[in-house]
Amino acid sequence: MRSILHVDMDAFYASVEQLDHPEYKGRPVIVGADPKGGQGRGVVAACSYEARKFGVRSALPISRAWKLCPEGVYVRPRMKRYVEVSHQVMDVFRRYTDLVEPLSIDEAFLDITGSVALLGPPDKIARSIKREIRQATGLTASVGLAPNKFLAKIASDLKKPDGFVIVEEKEIETFLRDLPISRLWGVGPKTEVRLHEMGCRTIGQFAAASRESVVRSLGSLGEHLYHLSHGRDERPVVPDWEPKSCGTETTFDEDTDNRELLLRTILELSDHVAERLRKDGYRARKVTLKLRYSNFSTHTKQQSLDKLIQTGEEIAAVARGLFSQFPLNRKIRLIGVSAGDLHRNGHDPQQLTLFPERNEKEKLSHTVDEIKEKFGIDSLRRGSQLL
Repeated sequence: MRSILHVDMDAFYASVEQLDHPEYKGRPVIVGADPKGGQGRGVVAACSYEARKFGVRSALPISRAWKLCPEGVYVRPRMKRYVEVSHQVMDVFRRYTDLVEPLSIDEAFLDITGSVALLGPPDKIARSIKREIRQATGLTASVGLAPNKFLAKIASDLKKPDGFVIVEEKEIETFLRDLPISRLWGVGPKTEVRLHEMGCRTIGQFAAASRESVVRSLGSLGEHLYHLSHGRDERPVVPDWEPKSCGTETTFDEDTDNRELLLRTILELSDHVAERLRKDGYRARKVTLKLRYSNFSTHTKQQSLDKLIQTGEEIAAVARGLFSQFPLNRKIRLIGVSAGDLHRNGHDPQQLTLFPERNEKEKLSHTVDEIKEKFGIDSLRRGSQLL
């Protein structure tokens, strides 16, 4: 039997802010942006458990969060700091096993099956990891220990913060029986409504149905959910996890239809995306542009390419082409650029030496990255950014 851990840092961004600013301890902390007297334009990236008591949650508009919790501490995200702490956490994981599959900056699956002979029982290993994370970072993590990834993920979420839940194989049916059907991976709002109509509000009720009936009603999704409802999940922990995309977005202080500003913003966002691609050693074959209009309707367009790209100019050229396909019949609130279908450097079937002009542009981009790393992010800026 496998021993799988899911480790999830508790309210990660907000907890880092409380760690670095002791005066925030015990106060509702909302990471996103300054609400500007309730008129803030961004959304909540993360919030502390104290803020959640007021109804604040991730992805909530900052203006709405301010109405719910005007006494909260509102701070802008500090991604560089969060990444730094994340590296400390991941370093702890890798002292216990090489089978670490990061899911995001603050959570990961660990397969510790092969570590038991050397380090002791799985529950002892899990507690040691929790303790070392606290010693290394000053933060708490919630952990689920189970025979597979699905069960471990559910377990880690049940007793937050600083929780530790163990699911033994003999307890799987009892563990799942009374949990809401929405806990099954693949059950979104529409599927949940459909399952409720079928009389399935808990995982136990769904598990009691026959495999044939759920497959007949839901097709391949029914097959997938049937196995999960019985606690079956054979997916391995994959240490060579690769990101699917890399992107960034910005919310304007005021809704705008200023074409020049929008195009300039696309270039700035493209530069940020390209810098991250180069830092992480990737090239992209797909570009996506996201627009959110003043009425909060959100639309995306994407384009796949016949070559791999890595510079801001290349990404911006595609994104601007996509932008020309959007109607500007109302003002824009948010704009985002992302690069997808990522490939590791050196895996490009096209030989870069056959494209000297492109190669020189990439060399220049790497030089700019080095200057910014040494002298600060604002040490070099495009002329268009000075307007």
